[in-house]
Amino acid sequence: MAAPARIARLRARRENPRPTPDAMTLGEHLGELRRRLIVCISAIAVGAIVTYVLYDQILALLQSPYCQAVTHTGRKCDFYVTQPLQGFALRLNVSAYGGILIALPVTLYQLWRFITPGLKANEKKYALPFTFATAGLFGLGAFVAYLTFPHAMRFLLDVSGPSKTIVAILSPNSYVQLILLLMVAFGVTFEFPVLLVALELAGVLTPAKLSHWRRWAIIGMVLFAAIVTPSSDPFSMLALAIPLLLFYEASILIGRMLGK
Repeated sequence: MAAPARIARLRARRENPRPTPDAMTLGEHLGELRRRLIVCISAIAVGAIVTYVLYDQILALLQSPYCQAVTHTGRKCDFYVTQPLQGFALRLNVSAYGGILIALPVTLYQLWRFITPGLKANEKKYALPFTFATAGLFGLGAFVAYLTFPHAMRFLLDVSGPSKTIVAILSPNSYVQLILLLMVAFGVTFEFPVLLVALELAGVLTPAKLSHWRRWAIIGMVLFAAIVTPSSDPFSMLALAIPLLLFYEASILIGRMLGK
């Protein structure tokens, strides 16, 4: 009895295809949005569980830049907790960030599936490349932040005073918050070329305008990198400003290619 019922449902789906975005009611749009949100929240929950199970390995990975920064001083890179719930709260925070990061491809795919039916044919061909570019550039930015963080930590520890006089006893919560904020800041900032190319495709900007604004753009990007960098050290600032300058030039080239 189950097989005929399943065949009947498949036949009904063929006879009544999914309505187009123009024909969908407000309730159908909200229902579609709810389904996409449920998938995204489920993916984040699964990612958080995986991060919770692999917490020891992830914490060691996040602690590695601090250990590299204090290698030349001979000090240990241990963390110290001062409250009973501080360690557990750290594990929950890391699990939440890890879940969001692991679920990022699923979230972007669900966003793409939600907006694609409302796009025109010439717009759909750009949707998927933009989705992959967004996820890839965010991951690249977070990776660059992780690579530069040992230099940032060494600068912050050295500028605080002599190692024989001032001994750093770091809280894991403040340290992990700093490195995660730096990775998120780099990841979001690395979406800069995606924004520029999107504005060029929309006709808001042109490669000629970007070339004409190059001098002021360089000043603005350097100031932006100095303000946005959570650690406020010159290494992180340069590691953020230099890619922005390269992305700016790459956006001009991509705009010219798309124009042709």
